[in-house]
Amino acid sequence: MAEKLQQTLTAGLWKRIPPFRLVLGLCPSLAVTMSAENGFGMGLATAFVLILSNGAISALRNIIPSKVRIASYIVIIATLVSIVEIIMKAYFFPLSEQLGIYIPLIVVNCIVLGRAEGFASKNPPFNSMVDGLSVGAGYALSLTLIGSVREIFGAGTWFGLPVFGEAFEPMTFLVSAPGAFVTIGSLLALQNLFSRWRGEKFIQG
Repeated sequence: MAEKLQQTLTAGLWKRIPPFRLVLGLCPSLAVTMSAENGFGMGLATAFVLILSNGAISALRNIIPSKVRIASYIVIIATLVSIVEIIMKAYFFPLSEQLGIYIPLIVVNCIVLGRAEGFASKNPPFNSMVDGLSVGAGYALSLTLIGSVREIFGAGTWFGLPVFGEAFEPMTFLVSAPGAFVTIGSLLALQNLFSRWRGEKFIQG
């Protein structure tokens, strides 16, 4: 039992880490990671929804009729996303403005619905919340890493603080849309090379 729980807790940090392994949640990964702060904020918001939606859906899995389960999951997820949006507007308004429409769009993030259907609907509430924590933390780390690489080399700062001297010439394309594809592709290649070196079986998706 404890071993299974540990596997669930660590799987989202490497084996099922989104967006690199699951290849889900790519839209916000490309759109909002112009800076480390944006990536971190978006990752935390998604993790919050993942943990609580997994717990709620698991607790109600024997009550929700099978035919309307997806619609019911979306109602639960949308409620939690609305709570996140209200909290962010109240306490983190500048970040909320930067993330814009991508906060409400967590409702249709494939990671959240995928974990609800693939894990929470088949497992007890505590295990499901651990799965949400694992995948949510992995997603937050991934977005922060992508945002850090783009911000450091594209603007010469990290969380708004200068990293290099005045002589540094930033690669500004990294903070544009093409830079997001280049950064995610490069990190994905590095992860696959590391997995191959360790002899791991690495299949995205």
